[in-house]
Amino acid sequence: MTNLPGPGAFLDTRRIVASLGSLTGSRIADLGCGSGYFTIDLARAVGKDGVVTAVDVMEEPLQAVQAKASAAGLKNVRPVRADLEVLGGTKIPDGSQDMVLVANVLFQSQKKEAILAEAVRMLKSGGRLLVIDWKRGARGFGPPEQLRTDEATMQGLVVAAGARFERAVDAGSFYYGLLFIK
Repeated sequence: MTNLPGPGAFLDTRRIVASLGSLTGSRIADLGCGSGYFTIDLARAVGKDGVVTAVDVMEEPLQAVQAKASAAGLKNVRPVRADLEVLGGTKIPDGSQDMVLVANVLFQSQKKEAILAEAVRMLKSGGRLLVIDWKRGARGFGPPEQLRTDEATMQGLVVAAGARFERAVDAGSFYYGLLFIK
């Protein structure tokens, strides 16, 4: 694994979350949440009637997410330890999520199709999937170029998983954001 600065150093999570429109009352799964750089902003956006399920394969980041949520007075974050590369591995019910976020995760996996299938599986009909990943050719930071997937290829992977492209989301200089709907 490449030693990288935290994604929060390059992503304006508040701006990205705000660009998604009203999320009040939504059920959102943050897949590969890490230490929760998006989770906390999402939890604020969904409000007390919404739930953010923070999913990661490692226990330590999930503990950090829970601590951040508690410190912020947020009671709507549910940490789940799961392997995203296994269909159904999150145990989040089929068709139960209004939105799924997969941010800064896919470049790390050789099983992108499996992660995307898991993300689409849990989306409600009409639910949205936001994929954020490293741009190819964005030099100076991030993983090696061979680990990055270009936007057109990523779009094809998500469409093959069962969602249709809705629009691009500005994710800054180093990342692209792609929003899909099921």
